[in-house]
Amino acid sequence: QVQLVESGGGLVQPGGSLRLSCAASGFTLDSYAIGWFRQAPGKEREGVSCISRSGGTTNYADSVKGRFTISRDNAKNTVYLHMNSLKPEDTAVYYCAAGGIATMTFPLQYDYWGQGTQVTLSS
Repeated sequence: QVQLVESGGGLVQPGGSLRLSCAASGFTLDSYAIGWFRQAPGKEREGVSCISRSGGTTNYADSVKGRFTISRDNAKNTVYLHMNSLKPEDTAVYYCAAGGIATMTFPLQYDYWGQGTQVTLSS
């Protein structure tokens, strides 16, 4: 069964950190570019970050640049999103997706999506 599973979300105070994981089963992630997206209540889904198949190219939304880092460990079939200096506006459900092209602006090109993990900022 082809599946992407996100984990690592939770409740954190502003200024805190989290590491989200995106693990694949049923296929190998090294054949795919990976994107991280998020959706907050009442808002549209937005691209957060993406990484190429090799990991050599990464991109970030302006809102997270300098705070978030995407990385991949193909040996573990997992992609990570390291989130630092979290802000209340980072509250959202975070999704990872696997596809042929690393993009944050064309989510429809991604073939596989996870179910999401909730990140909540609260003081």
